Order: sequence, then structure tokens, then C-alpha cells
Amino acid sequence: MKSESLVLAVAGMCFGVIVGWLLANLEINRQAAVQPPAQAVAATNERQPPPLDEARVQALTTILKNDPSNAGAAVQLATTYFEAQRFDDAIKWYQEGLRLDPKNADAGAQLGLTYFFTRGTDSALEEFDRSLKIDPNHPRTLLNKGIVLWRGKQDLEGAAELWRKVVKLAPNSPEAEMAQQGLMAISGGRGGGEAAPTSNQ
Repeated sequence: MKSESLVLAVAGMCFGVIVGWLLANLEINRQAAVQPPAQAVAATNERQPPPLDEARVQALTTILKNDPSNAGAAVQLATTYFEAQRFDDAIKWYQEGLRLDPKNADAGAQLGLTYFFTRGTDSALEEFDRSLKIDPNHPRTLLNKGIVLWRGKQDLEGAAELWRKVVKLAPNSPEAEMAQQGLMAISGGRGGGEAAPTSNQ
């Protein structure tokens, strides 16, 4: 019970932190949207990333030592590394979570974001598409794909379409709240009368 409770608590906390952080940084750096993802992250991180939560890493590592097949713990360990922008470690554990549970759409949704910051837009979109084959209406994957379409492809219409779908599918969810924030940010960007040029194809 303690292990399950820890994983669930981490899941709820991490998702809001991750997507909130992404949307905030994407809004601040909207004019830099044509940069490759790695450069965009470097520019964004004038604000230092949060330090790695060593206690959480230790707790989740202990869970996995005792139960190596615990896909949920592997995914949350990946998310802990993602929060600290330790992307290589995050990829390792998201991939492990998917190896243990190939139908884990949450893991695919988060792995796609991690690929965006390390391997680029196309790798991220490929992972989202794989996740959406598992669950075509998975709110988190739709939300994250919208973020990457906006940031990586400057596809405001595509992003808005996905975010509106999130709001319709799960209107009272954290994903819907973040989608609304994204829609407002896009609306604000259009208020300037122009969108960033499309160069990352």
C-alpha cells in the first residue's frame, strides 16, 4: 500500500508541475519558437531547473528493487528526472516503463515530450502517434502533442484543435486546465498579428 500510495501521489504532483512549467516557458519564449528544441531549452533555462529530488529518486528506486516489474514506479522515476531536466535519465525510465507496460499511454505521452527536448519535433510526434494508437482519446497525449505542434511546428491551428478536443473529452481534468492555458497563450500570440515562421519541418 505504501508503494502504491507514493506512486499515485507523485503522479498527481508531477503532471501539473511538468505541463505548467512547459506552458509557462513556452509562453515566455514564444518569439524563440524557431530555435531547435535543445537551443530553446538552453534559452529557457536562464531560470535554473528545480534540483533533482533525491529522496523521491531513492524511494522509487527502492520500490523498483523490490518489484522490478512495477511499471508505474518506473514511469514516475522518469518523471522525477524530467522535472530536473535530466532528460537522458528520463528517457531511460520512460522506455523501461513502456517495456514493462507497452499500453501505458501516460508513459508514451511523457516520453514524447522528453524526445522533443532531446531528439526533436519529429521524434516526439512519432511517439505521440504511437501512444494515440493505444488510446486515440488520451487527454495527456493530445495535450502534449498540441504543445509540440505549437512549439516545434508553429502549427497553431493543429495545437488548438487538439486542445479543444482535450477540453471536450475531459472538461474538469488537469489536462483540460492546461489546454485552456495553451489556448489562451495562442490567442495572445495571435493578438500580435503574426505567428512565428515555420522552419522546423
